[in-house]
Amino acid sequence: MGKATIDYSLYLVTGREFLPPGKDYYESLEESLQGGVTVVQVREKNIDTGKFIEIARRTKEITDKYGVPLLINDRIDVHLAVGSHGIHIGQTDMPLPLARTLLGPDAIIGLSVSTPSEAQLAVQQGADYVGIGPVWATGSKDVSAKVKLAPEGVGRVLEILAGTGVEAVAIGGIHLPNLAQLLHGSISPTSRNHLSGIATISDIVGSPTPKDAAAALRAVVDSFKRARKSLGNPSSVFSLSSPEEPRSAESLIRQVGVLMEVVRKHTPLVHQITNNVVINDSANATLAVGASPIMATNARDVADLSKVIGALLINFGTITDKEGMLVAGRQANVNRKPLVFDPVAVGATAYRREASRELLSHWQPTVIKGNAAEIGALAESNEVLSRGVDSVGSGFTDPAKVVKALAQKRAAVVVLTGVEDYISDGEIVLKASNGHELLGNITGSGCMTGTLVATFCAAARLHYLASKEPFEDLSQLVQGDMLVGALAGVLVMTVAAEVAAARGDVKGPGTFRSALLDELYNLRPEVLAQRANVTVVQV
Repeated sequence: MGKATIDYSLYLVTGREFLPPGKDYYESLEESLQGGVTVVQVREKNIDTGKFIEIARRTKEITDKYGVPLLINDRIDVHLAVGSHGIHIGQTDMPLPLARTLLGPDAIIGLSVSTPSEAQLAVQQGADYVGIGPVWATGSKDVSAKVKLAPEGVGRVLEILAGTGVEAVAIGGIHLPNLAQLLHGSISPTSRNHLSGIATISDIVGSPTPKDAAAALRAVVDSFKRARKSLGNPSSVFSLSSPEEPRSAESLIRQVGVLMEVVRKHTPLVHQITNNVVINDSANATLAVGASPIMATNARDVADLSKVIGALLINFGTITDKEGMLVAGRQANVNRKPLVFDPVAVGATAYRREASRELLSHWQPTVIKGNAAEIGALAESNEVLSRGVDSVGSGFTDPAKVVKALAQKRAAVVVLTGVEDYISDGEIVLKASNGHELLGNITGSGCMTGTLVATFCAAARLHYLASKEPFEDLSQLVQGDMLVGALAGVLVMTVAAEVAAARGDVKGPGTFRSALLDELYNLRPEVLAQRANVTVVQV
């Protein structure tokens, strides 16, 4: 018969205990297959062998009807009794080499792994695929003692599997709202290896409409695979330039001018959960460039707001509204709105590091913006240290390399602010060399930059929606050129600062602050184009 070829895109693990009241298991299974499930694993932990075989046999009748492979969790005897395509085993189950000896070369054997070393052993022992997890906490099984991998942990395992032919699905706490976050955030940083699919239990089995639940998950996975096949760029699915136009500094600056006009024309609503020190300045900066700010923080408020905003900024400088940050960020992902994360002083205290990890495990940022100490903390670099909100040290030896690597790791655009600003989407790196030293003498200039980045990312999304079929790529958290959105936020801030500092009425930080607001209001694309100093850095 030969070994089956399996599409792992949407891997359903059965769990009859999660069925809604009144929902029949076989009815639910058939509906899920109609919705797009591509492989099924029968998992039964607390029934006798005869009952397990009966459930597996009837399950196989249904999966055969739809041409979908069937696997059995752990039990070789049940596999042999019903003639399934193979088994899935865990780290404490039968050793894989023994299972292969008993099952023969044509059986599919999958293995649960949670570390790179376990994945390496799975490759050596001849696993056909691995299930990587738990990604997040899940109610489907007790994983309280296990480290939750988060998307970047999945990526470290995928790095080991690159080029081996061993496919991988992720499992654990995966639901529609965090699926795109997982798919993009788990792309391995060096090899760019990605998941073959995702495994789920409760999101489908627990749904009263499993066909719809499966179809929604499958659409995101399929769209992600199409995007990876055709584009290869996880962060910037749509460029403002034509496909033939190179992403040169000149073309990017022209595109910034387009976004400036979009903001003035459409007045996007920018939701900001931000540092208490800079709320007023951030709101005024948003208004000055033509957008509209809203500063809601309550968790019950932010979920409804997400549907109408253009973008979300989460600046956790004072971390007083963490619950609101968690809810707002997740809803931004669900509603496919740009999410800019400004992890102020993230490396200064253990609490800030823990808060950052918690937030990043709940949602996927579109842009991460920070100074050298903040970016260094997220990149796990010791080159630049933190003293409160400030950076200590001479800076990164190779800042372009740092931002590109972090952008690839996080599947987000990364903005490193400083005397020179570096911006990367993981593919190219831009260096912007505008600004003025007075920016360092007023409180909140970096926070205002984050505000403007969010504003122009909202504009990039609006421009996309006006130019393309909305949401044609369901795997992308956000449609639009977020690299240009981030560059626009940086350039508008730094060019306005140059113009403000050159005014005759500016005598120091106090007068500069007022002048900066004026020049943000007055700045036009032609002035920015004349002054913008941007280069594409080869890394």
